[in-house]
Amino acid sequence: MLPLARLLSWLNRVMVVLGMIALLVASLVLTYSVVSRYVMQASTDWQDEAAVFCLVGATFLCTSFVQQLRGHVGIDAVAGWLPLGANRWRLLFVDLIGLLFCSFFSWKSWTLFHEALIEGQTTSSSWAPPLAIPYGLMAGGMTLLSLQLLVQLSARINAVNKN
Repeated sequence: MLPLARLLSWLNRVMVVLGMIALLVASLVLTYSVVSRYVMQASTDWQDEAAVFCLVGATFLCTSFVQQLRGHVGIDAVAGWLPLGANRWRLLFVDLIGLLFCSFFSWKSWTLFHEALIEGQTTSSSWAPPLAIPYGLMAGGMTLLSLQLLVQLSARINAVNKN
């Protein structure tokens, strides 16, 4: 799993840079939207959807990086009560459940992406961008998160087996 872990670490850094760019683009698009709508009385059909697509991409593509850092919100109330050995098993169980959930979410996201791509689905706005864009971003991000969880679960299993 070490080559996969190294590849994921590199990919996670790339995704964070892309996420930062997407957040910057979303803020610029929304700022333009406010200025054009209220100062120039111009129509703003595409700005909200473009910003949402950027935010979806930033959110989903960066989840694996956050997981790599173990930066997701966690509740440690139970961890303080459990002995060290039981806590190791609890963490292994949590990683396994997380992997199963994210793998299912990833699979469903890929099916949504495929349907949107094959059927040419678009949003209901007058701009009508393809729904394959946000579904693809969601599917890609959840796949990276699932792979990150798989790497961490493997490391956790190795740690439990050593003790």
